[in-house]
Formats: sequence, C-alpha cells, structure tokens
Amino acid sequence: MGAACCVNWSSKGAWGLPMNKIHVRVADWQKDNAEIRRIREAVFIAEQSVPPELEWDADDDSAVHFLAFEGDFPIGTARLLPDGHVGRVSVLKDWRGLKVGDALMRAVIDEAEKRGLKQQMLSAQVQATAFYERLGFSIVSEEFLEAGIPHVDMVRGA
Repeated sequence: MGAACCVNWSSKGAWGLPMNKIHVRVADWQKDNAEIRRIREAVFIAEQSVPPELEWDADDDSAVHFLAFEGDFPIGTARLLPDGHVGRVSVLKDWRGLKVGDALMRAVIDEAEKRGLKQQMLSAQVQATAFYERLGFSIVSEEFLEAGIPHVDMVRGA
C-alpha cells in the first residue's frame, strides 16, 4: 500500500480522532492536588521556566480549582479566587489547539457567575490575549513582566 492510504499517527489530529469528549469539573485542592500540580509543573515550571516559589502560593488554599479531562486523564487546570481573579490556566502541550482552554474558561466563568462574581479578572500572557478576548475579556493595562514573561491585565463583565 502507498503512504497516502495511511494516517500519520504522530499528528495530534490523527491520534486524537477517537478522542473522548473533553469535560471539566470543579476540582478538590486536597484530593486532586497531585494532578493539578503535575499539569502546572509541566506547563509553567518545566516549559515556561517559572520558578517553583512563584508558581505555588497561599491563594491555592482559598481558590476554586478546575480540572479538564480527556476521558479519565487530566489535561488542563485553572483556578478562581474569591475576588474573581482567574489564574493558572494551563493545558498540557499535546492537548493544545483542541478547545480544552475554551472548555476550562467557560467552566470558570460559569462558576464565577454562579457565585455572584459579575466581573472576572486575570493577568494574561501577551501571546494568549486573543484567546481571552474571544471569551469577552478586554485588556486594561500596559504590558508588564511577571515571572519574566510579558503579561497584561484583562477584565470581563461588569
């Protein structure tokens, strides 16, 4: 058989074809801690070189955490602080471009609104601003560095 007949299984699209539906749930910081840490360490510490002491903070204890799954496998996470700040939005590299971030952010926004948080805020990496703008966020600051990465503050709602 010629090569044209076969699927390139190294491509995300090909091995993702029989993919289970992506779903997001509110996570338990204690019970789901290992999975949340695994994702954030892979994305922020390993991939983006964020120092561990900047990644982990006291806000994790009071935040509402979210986990995105493909089947039973956790592939993304985010957190919502009591004041409406959204943060630590992260999706494992192999699952980017599959709308996992959209599903995560929709769950975060829904939960924020359910809690009466009419306005959501976040500090976005500059390269991700178009993603957040599609979700209704607007840039409200000049560019600044956070953990050595260019960011802007963004707000949605109220």
